[in-house]
Amino acid sequence: MTKVAVVGAGSWGTALAAVLSKKLHDVCLWAFESEVAEQITDRRENVSYLPGIELPANLRSSADLQAALQGAEVVLSVSPAQVVGSVMEQAAAHIEDDAVIVSASKGIETKTLRRMDEVLSDVLSPAQLDGFTVLSGPSFAREVADEIPTAVVAASEKPEAALAIQDLLQTDYFRVYTGTDVIGVELGGALKNVSALAAGVAAGLGCGHNTLAALITRALAEMSRLGVAMGARASTFSGLAGIGDLVLTCTGTLSRNRTVGYRLGQGETLESILGEMSAVAEGVATASAVHDLAARYGVEMPIAEEVFGILTQGTEPKQALKRLMERDPKAEESF
Repeated sequence: MTKVAVVGAGSWGTALAAVLSKKLHDVCLWAFESEVAEQITDRRENVSYLPGIELPANLRSSADLQAALQGAEVVLSVSPAQVVGSVMEQAAAHIEDDAVIVSASKGIETKTLRRMDEVLSDVLSPAQLDGFTVLSGPSFAREVADEIPTAVVAASEKPEAALAIQDLLQTDYFRVYTGTDVIGVELGGALKNVSALAAGVAAGLGCGHNTLAALITRALAEMSRLGVAMGARASTFSGLAGIGDLVLTCTGTLSRNRTVGYRLGQGETLESILGEMSAVAEGVATASAVHDLAARYGVEMPIAEEVFGILTQGTEPKQALKRLMERDPKAEESF
């Protein structure tokens, strides 16, 4: 039995904790809000973030970070991307040096433009980062919790670490592939959220399947261009963390980012939409980071730029779509 700490009791952290608990690992799920930890302990349900899902009886939960991490052999970091640094900085003093760290948060830190692996490299020790692995791919938390067949990828610069996480998580409904492109897998999981906002906007404007197919294809080209410029492998974006997650978040009604985009396309304001949400739509923050990264690396990302304009500059969704369609004609390039 492996002792695992899952840091972050949002919907995704809770779903992963459930997968691990069903495999009879010793799992403690840390929740920032004490009431969430109490819900899980007393009611066997995360009412706040994953309502309607009965959680395994052996899953423990705590709002005490030190207690949750005590003796953990594997630590999954699953907090919202913008607070991963602060949470894991507090956690670092309580993590064993030989523990394996797995990052399952999808996003880019807007203040610094760092990926999650870069954020964690600043707050964890070299010993704690030995075997660092990132987990990503097309995986709605609710469907994983409902045991609907899902495939993801675990990437590490140490192949044996990725294999260990594959063995830790693999079940008959949760299939884990391995890889070594940490940068590409991190970026795929972050960038697709911005594209999902665009897909939602298009749906909200009443666009059809033609538009969505074109948007997904060109968004993939944008993601690949930026990824390669930042040191990722182009092939990664043809895999689960790239096109797989992109298709899911652009088409699935469970996508928070697509939902935000849809409501923007329907004419609602971003402030009112976010004010009604308890969960985090990572693409909203990531859009600003992508705008800055595209400028830093000199990469053309017209879809991401229009999303940034809608979110931060008051661009009307119809005008954003018009500008994309009226760009100068050009030859198609895959990235």
